[in-house]
Amino acid sequence: MAPSSPLLAAAVALLVLALGSAVAYAAAEHEELRSRQPPVARGLSFHFYHGRCPGAESIVRKFVQDAVRKDKGLAAGLLRLHFHDCFVQGCDASVLLHGSAAEPGEQQAPPNLTLRPSALKAINDIRDQLEHHCHGAVVSCSDILALAARDSVVATGGPDYCVPLGRRDSARFATRDAVGSGLPRPSSNVTTLLDVFRKLGLEATDLVALSGGHTIGLGHCNSFEKRLFPLPDTTMSPSFVARLKRTCPTMGTDARAALDVRTTNVFDNKYFVNLVNQEGLFVSDQDLYTNAITQPIVEHFARSQGDFFDQFGVSMVKMGQIRVLTGDQGQVRRHCAVPNPGTVDGDDGLEWPSLVQTVVDAAAENLGF
Repeated sequence: MAPSSPLLAAAVALLVLALGSAVAYAAAEHEELRSRQPPVARGLSFHFYHGRCPGAESIVRKFVQDAVRKDKGLAAGLLRLHFHDCFVQGCDASVLLHGSAAEPGEQQAPPNLTLRPSALKAINDIRDQLEHHCHGAVVSCSDILALAARDSVVATGGPDYCVPLGRRDSARFATRDAVGSGLPRPSSNVTTLLDVFRKLGLEATDLVALSGGHTIGLGHCNSFEKRLFPLPDTTMSPSFVARLKRTCPTMGTDARAALDVRTTNVFDNKYFVNLVNQEGLFVSDQDLYTNAITQPIVEHFARSQGDFFDQFGVSMVKMGQIRVLTGDQGQVRRHCAVPNPGTVDGDDGLEWPSLVQTVVDAAAENLGF
């Protein structure tokens, strides 16, 4: 055995070196991701749960990966939930709150009637796992939405990006009118879309990049049927019109078509290739290539998937910080569909000893935890 000892020692040394290199590479890659991010909103942090619930992000990612492996369509459902939450009242998980017959919630507003039930359930299932792991209601539902959206993108082949955390949940949902005005319709043109986006601090590049989320998922016939009947929209290719009419042969057909005709369940840049080829499903999609402001951005992303991926991550972080509640604002819901017990109108249900926690978090971040 003695002659093999030097060989064994050398093998161990090589293994240690390889592991060290892998760890160093992963750390460098993580820092590179962070360096590309826009400014972080006050009260949010990339290390927010490192001290109070280590492993929270890993739990969300594993859940999403496993769930999407079983149901590919769930990825688009989770991504859409985050969008529909942030564009109405900010990223506060208000879209998850149940309403009543007397006071309908955001889910009962027309733009949200097709939100995927399995996506809504998944968010609360993740919350339950995190409560068990963290020994209490620590991770907010709004942070879960942001993480689940990112991990859905990753699970379908899209870019990874760092998500600032520390959002708090609202105790109240938005009105039906607020939902209608906050969420652009599939029939919206770029002028209308830019008006909505700019009011939220987002620009034309963000509009195009975030629209690229339509590289996964399905659209209901009633969202685009007026582009087919009585006469086809001239901005659509004839072959695409014929294909859609096989799915939606008449007005009022209850069916769905792929948002991306090339790679329905893969997050890539083919959505933009579709637009160049006049194969955008919604008016809000195809007009990105018709409009002079957004057309060059579409063409660029159609040529460079890497640049699209980079910008998508940046734009998602910007969107994910719209009017966030932090610190003493809001609450951390114990069930994502209902406000915490004892919450009254106008009361956001303070739960954390915020001053002490802020000091602890700041110390942990300064120490690199």
